[in-house]
Amino acid sequence: MRNLAVRRRNELLLVLGLSLGQSAIYSLVSLIAKLTKPGPLSSQTSALNVSRSVRPYFDLTYQLLDIFFALVVVGLAYHLLNRDPGRPRLVLGLDLRRPWFDLGGGAALAALVGIPGLGLYFGARALGLNTDVSASGLPSLWWSVPVLILSAVQNAVLEEVIVVGYLITRLRELRWSIPAVIAASALLRGSYHLYQGFGGFVGNAIMGVVFALVYLKWRRVGPLIVAHTLLDVVAFVGYQALCSNGC
Repeated sequence: MRNLAVRRRNELLLVLGLSLGQSAIYSLVSLIAKLTKPGPLSSQTSALNVSRSVRPYFDLTYQLLDIFFALVVVGLAYHLLNRDPGRPRLVLGLDLRRPWFDLGGGAALAALVGIPGLGLYFGARALGLNTDVSASGLPSLWWSVPVLILSAVQNAVLEEVIVVGYLITRLRELRWSIPAVIAASALLRGSYHLYQGFGGFVGNAIMGVVFALVYLKWRRVGPLIVAHTLLDVVAFVGYQALCSNGC
């Protein structure tokens, strides 16, 4: 049993090191860099979905490759869970057996966290505790909106599978208590949003608590993926539409 626990702990650290644990470290460094610049955080910008090339089709290629390879670690985590002896074939509720439940629950969850999240963002900006988040820096081309939607889906699948489903499963197997598991999931979610500022950390940590509780109740990441996708699509595509002629 001890050897199994060590293997699972090491596996967890490796998966996080390849994915959102790595992002958390980069995000912390990014926040420190912003804090050591003159002026408040609110005078600085955090750019998402930035253009990768001045040549449109190379830009599109880079965007699609980024999305694809970000999802490889999701496949790795899912494979590692499925490889465990005695594990049910369908783990984390990552399936299409309950589509209407996932869609309805996800939409309700998006409404629950989306509006308060906006309020927290603008409040943190007003207090100088958060950067201005530029949700899309893509050019106004035919492929921009589809890529932004794919990016939203990729973010949702990556975060909800790794930070909620996989992390909670492994920590429970390592005999962490429920409160400790929820705190770990929420703090990790907040930490890789630190590049946005303190508002991004707090808002996403609160969202992490809600999503962890929902997962522990429903044992499905489907509604979480739907909710996260909806939130990001509104943010990314809405920003692109509003700022297509400059913001």
